[in-house]
Amino acid sequence: MGKIIAFSNQKGGVGKTTTCVNMAAYLANMGKKCLIVDLDPQGNATSGLGFLKSEIKNSVYNVMIEEMPLEDAVVKTCIDNLDILPSSIDLAGAEVELVYKESREFVLRRVLEKAKASYDYIAIDCPPSLGLLTINALAASDSVLIPIQSEYYALEGLSQLMNTIKLVVKHLNAGLKIEGVVLTMKDNRAIISRQISQEIRRFFGKRVYETAIPRNIRLSEAPSHGVPILLHDTKCAGAKAYLALTEEFLSRQPAKSRT
Repeated sequence: MGKIIAFSNQKGGVGKTTTCVNMAAYLANMGKKCLIVDLDPQGNATSGLGFLKSEIKNSVYNVMIEEMPLEDAVVKTCIDNLDILPSSIDLAGAEVELVYKESREFVLRRVLEKAKASYDYIAIDCPPSLGLLTINALAASDSVLIPIQSEYYALEGLSQLMNTIKLVVKHLNAGLKIEGVVLTMKDNRAIISRQISQEIRRFFGKRVYETAIPRNIRLSEAPSHGVPILLHDTKCAGAKAYLALTEEFLSRQPAKSRT
């Protein structure tokens, strides 16, 4: 059975989509069968893998709201072993439409239950909010991975995210765990960046990955080319960091999951 991981942080611009796409790409490159679920109406994971949102015919919206079979909407990406359930413009209205669905918090869980047998990892790119789409992701997931920018404002709202996770565990998904915390956009030259990193490590302890993602121009360029960093520039600092992060992630998995 595959593992479902929600990549979540209600603050935008923290490297959430970048982390989701690049970790999934490296896992796929290592031979793991992976699916990205682009649950963000902005569709950055979809466009970052070379798909034009305006040309997407079937998306996560059709699967969740119109109950289309998952396999009819999933598409293969430019990376072997990596599929995506793309986002579309329609997803922007899904929050409202989900309100009228029966067991509205569990719509995505029902969608992904069967898919777990076909993938080693399912990575959900959550929207930068704590609305019903994110609640669906957390309710469907085995764990949540939290990217946090190494800047002061990243600490604001962190308690809100943790409280939401606690509520989901209490009421919707008792098995949800914190997979880990990734420090992103780190600049070791900036004193404040080092201080914030230390503060986050104090707060989360061993849940914080040793590997931090640096600010890197080549990393920020890759989505505009419609490819993950491993197809854009494997030698840049950002690529090396995401490779190391993925290896560290795998080292934390149970032995059976790593093989």
